[in-house]
Amino acid sequence: MRAFLVIIALGFSMAIMISVPAGIVANQEAAQSLTANFNSTISNMEEEINKTSTLIEVSTSSGRGMFSSTPSNTFSGTPPSMPFRGFGQEEVFMNETVADEIRSIDRVKDAVPFFEKSSNETTSETISTPRGDFTISRPLYTITGLCLNSSFIDNYSILPTNLTAGRNLREGDSGVLLMSLNLTDYFGVGVGDKVEINGGSFTVVGVYSSTTDQGLTGTRTVYMNLTDAQTITDEIGNVSRLDLYAKDASYVDGIAEVIKAAYSDLTVTTIKDRLTSLENEQTRYTETLNSAESTLGQTQTVATQEIIVAIVATSLIVLFVMLYTVRERTREIGILKAIGFSNWNVMSQFMLEGILISLMAAVVGIAIGSIGAPFLSSLLLPHISLFGGSSGRFQPTFGSANPGITGSQAASATLNPQLMLLTFGAAVLLGALGSLYPAWRAARTSPMEALRYE
Repeated sequence: MRAFLVIIALGFSMAIMISVPAGIVANQEAAQSLTANFNSTISNMEEEINKTSTLIEVSTSSGRGMFSSTPSNTFSGTPPSMPFRGFGQEEVFMNETVADEIRSIDRVKDAVPFFEKSSNETTSETISTPRGDFTISRPLYTITGLCLNSSFIDNYSILPTNLTAGRNLREGDSGVLLMSLNLTDYFGVGVGDKVEINGGSFTVVGVYSSTTDQGLTGTRTVYMNLTDAQTITDEIGNVSRLDLYAKDASYVDGIAEVIKAAYSDLTVTTIKDRLTSLENEQTRYTETLNSAESTLGQTQTVATQEIIVAIVATSLIVLFVMLYTVRERTREIGILKAIGFSNWNVMSQFMLEGILISLMAAVVGIAIGSIGAPFLSSLLLPHISLFGGSSGRFQPTFGSANPGITGSQAASATLNPQLMLLTFGAAVLLGALGSLYPAWRAARTSPMEALRYE
């Protein structure tokens, strides 16, 4: 029983020794992955922005998919049943007559309308913040209406491209929709099935996925014909935004100034604004990453201290256990030496016993670490926050199918074969060191004194 309890105690000590490095490695890999993802995405964003140098985004004052509490006579809108962003404010839309006026501005090549509104259905989600967790309600999904003009579909990126099943929307479609992958499980539907959206019945013709569709808490969108979206939301004649394309990049600033002067309540975004937003996001990310790296350095210092404590604790446990064992078996040592056992024979026997106990503890430690490494590492290491919270997202709004950066700090510590081998090596070393003095003391015991010991 004593040996069993000692092995369990040593096992927990060794589990800490391997869980802490596993947590450090996981955090380092998460930071490296996030950095690589950011650099790649920023490069793609810059390339995409340069390609859309003639694009002018015109949206309501509340912004794309946002809410405003002060609609003007330019807009019309009705509050959703349970808004997520805006907390009681209302979604605001642009009347299509205004869109037609903007479309007729000189040197405008094309004007692509978009309609976006939150669904009536809501879902509750738990958000983690530095101040604790709280539960909020948000719309279950966003309804996006598109003008399915073949010219728009062929020339501009108005539709998602990463289809996982079925087909994409096309000109002439009505009564059908394209659904994000994370909604198919919620509705229990697939391609060809019927689904009710805001009281309207639609057939799912395709399913798509994107980098921000992970789980039900990610981006949740259904794409459909513009008229269908307006009908089921009672927003006939309204749109959320226009993507204007100038005939030449040199006309962009002039067109933007005309719109700003005529419609003060509209938000106008050009390539300069998108590049400025991108630069601000790069600066914010760099500052956050530097802070995270500093925290990671502090975490490594704490981890080193904790590993040293675990090593010392393991060695001391072996030392005291073997000292007690030597004392308990003094008469046995005397008998062994009396029948001819040399000092080396006695010493090696006790050292081997200490090493075997440590090896069994290593097996227990690996078993504990394999299951509890994520918990132990998060318990023992300081909390590392990337992007100021449990997740971060960068998603500039240009075009209709944007890539984005989604970073998660849920880096799970896992044991790898190298750490397991290192554990066995440490067990042998610490077992030998911890039992060295007790074994030497046993070897130096006089046979006569040992036999007289009671």
